[in-house]
Amino acid sequence: MTTLEIKDLHVSVDNPNTSDGQREIPILTGVNLTVRSDETHALMGPNGSGKSTLSYAIAGHPKYRVTSGSVTLDGENVLDMSVDERARAGLFLAMQYPVEVPGVSMSNFLRSAATAVRGEAPKLRHWVKEVRSAMDSLGIDPAFAERNVNEGFSGGEKKRHEILQLMLLKPKIAILDETDSGLDVDALRVVSTGVNRYAETEHGGILLITHYTRILRYIHPQFVHVFIGGRIVESGGPELADELDQNGYVRFTQTAAAGA
Repeated sequence: MTTLEIKDLHVSVDNPNTSDGQREIPILTGVNLTVRSDETHALMGPNGSGKSTLSYAIAGHPKYRVTSGSVTLDGENVLDMSVDERARAGLFLAMQYPVEVPGVSMSNFLRSAATAVRGEAPKLRHWVKEVRSAMDSLGIDPAFAERNVNEGFSGGEKKRHEILQLMLLKPKIAILDETDSGLDVDALRVVSTGVNRYAETEHGGILLITHYTRILRYIHPQFVHVFIGGRIVESGGPELADELDQNGYVRFTQTAAAGA
């Protein structure tokens, strides 16, 4: 059993305009969340609510400064780890906007990543079969293995590559930041199938960040959290996602504004 525990997390970013005397802008204002193995959590909120900031803070992006609170993985302090140490410990982030890596082929990138996470290079014969099987399940052309990472990829191709990494690296906890963004219906179904396969075979915990409910037709969370103003304002089961689908975030944004 693996547990990712976030307690009273506050995160700020540098203020580009310090003329107002404010050196930092607070983004997260006290996040409390626990994700365990075999659990799927949907974190839902409008644009600008701080959802992606949470994912980057957990992953260790230097732009986001943790001012208070804690993040632990099986009791170990994640915030004391470097980015690569967090990945080796079992954390994975599928980014909303995957970056291009010119000069590095997908095949080299994936094998290097697997070697770093597993602690040894996978046997080539088994690795080739593993990669081909995963690529086939995601509808990725084998020729893509020799292309540079995400270079010239469409939005859907980039997202499939992110899920390919998920399936091959087999993390303990997967954070998926708006994986459904920019996907057509067919690509959304394929990507969701990959996520579900990871959950079934690896029993990993999933934190699915989104502001649309359409991906929840294919990935079914046990827990749904509404994220407004840098924190979770309400938690529930799938019925909470149904409410958001019908009524949007108005009830939650109005309550948050009234309490501000």
